[in-house]
Amino acid sequence: MTTAVADIPIQTIDGKPASLADYKGKVALVVNVASKCGLTPQYEGLEALYRDYRDKGLVVLGFPANDFGAQEPGTNEEIASFCTTNFAVDFPMFAKITVVGPDKHPLYKALTSAKPEAQGDAAGFRERLKGYGMTPNPVPEVLWNFEKFLVGKNGEVIARFAPTTAPNDPALVGAIEAALAA
Repeated sequence: MTTAVADIPIQTIDGKPASLADYKGKVALVVNVASKCGLTPQYEGLEALYRDYRDKGLVVLGFPANDFGAQEPGTNEEIASFCTTNFAVDFPMFAKITVVGPDKHPLYKALTSAKPEAQGDAAGFRERLKGYGMTPNPVPEVLWNFEKFLVGKNGEVIARFAPTTAPNDPALVGAIEAALAA
């Protein structure tokens, strides 16, 4: 990975310094995650995706965020324990960050700037949020937990998928396979 996205400092969930450059030459699926969300069962699918494709060069990177409905209230240690205990998560997890608003982490500033619109049913999900009396974030902000950004081997942000796009969705899997083949 050779772009600015790769050089943005991040921290592993256990507090070690890191960056996407640590995954140079791999395809990365960057996902903002939460433990108390209706979409939390996607952890299982993300882990399956990681298991199925890691030997081919895919890495799933989980970034806990408490930005949507306070659905990630735990500490980094509690989040790590939850993911391991409930979903046997083995893919890399990172320290809790902010993915929207004025305190948005620089990684998410770069990701949303590179791909302002998500593929999948973002419009339908926006309508569901409105139905719950919520005001959805405007484009290009992240809409909700489990939004997915696909970063190619060269560090280019190549796709973005709506939160409701399941890890086994053919469009997501196809994009991953194409990126791995590139």
